Amino acid sequence: MRALITGASSGIGRDMARILSEKGYDLVLVARRKERLEELKNELSGDVEILPFDLCDEASCYALYEQAKNIDVLINNAGFGVFGDFLETDLQQEINMLHVNARAMHILMKLYLKDFVERDSGYILNVASAAGFMPGGPLLDGYYATKAYILNLSRSVAKGLKKRKSKVVVSALCPGPVQTEFEAVAGVDFASVGLKSETVARYALKKLFCGQRVIVPGVIFKIGRVLAKFLPDNWLLSAAYVIQAPRKRAQERGRDNER
Repeated sequence: MRALITGASSGIGRDMARILSEKGYDLVLVARRKERLEELKNELSGDVEILPFDLCDEASCYALYEQAKNIDVLINNAGFGVFGDFLETDLQQEINMLHVNARAMHILMKLYLKDFVERDSGYILNVASAAGFMPGGPLLDGYYATKAYILNLSRSVAKGLKKRKSKVVVSALCPGPVQTEFEAVAGVDFASVGLKSETVARYALKKLFCGQRVIVPGVIFKIGRVLAKFLPDNWLLSAAYVIQAPRKRAQERGRDNER
């Protein structure tokens, strides 16, 4: 069995690589940072291939598929967030986020899914977020939107596969805050409430191989998902803003101190 993991150099992707290696999978590990991938490869057993692609580039997505065929599990984990007021965040950084979080995931799922359906076997795990259940997320506007895209596309495709009576599994992983490098990149701090990435990775893989289509780790976030269905969108948007507002105030104080 062979698994391909994007965003494998840290966090959930790295822990999934370790877990799958323990289970005897051969691996194809993808990320921008080659040195990180080499470090991870050195600690894993079995056949491990590293491919340092930047999935922000559309051509790299197609090149990755051409170089890494004949896989059994695809884990679309690559992604990042951009924090700040929508009027102030950098447009190019946001476009890059859209390309990595949504476009790369879409391309890779589409290409590999055709192969999986043809042989009627295979697993695809798209890493979304509990943010995908929300109507939006002020101060992480684009990030929330990309995670809703991942979740909704995954659920829709999974339903289509069920109608085909296909044995291929497509799942969306929707964790709440996780202790990973996402915090540093997005400029937020979830350390006090985040689940450990290894815990999330192990739970996600267990549920993926059981065929669960939407995977939500943690009892609190399972309850939150249910409650979100009954609360008005405006309340949820306000709650999202309140959660992120302290970080925004800290950013503003930092800018004032630099002047």
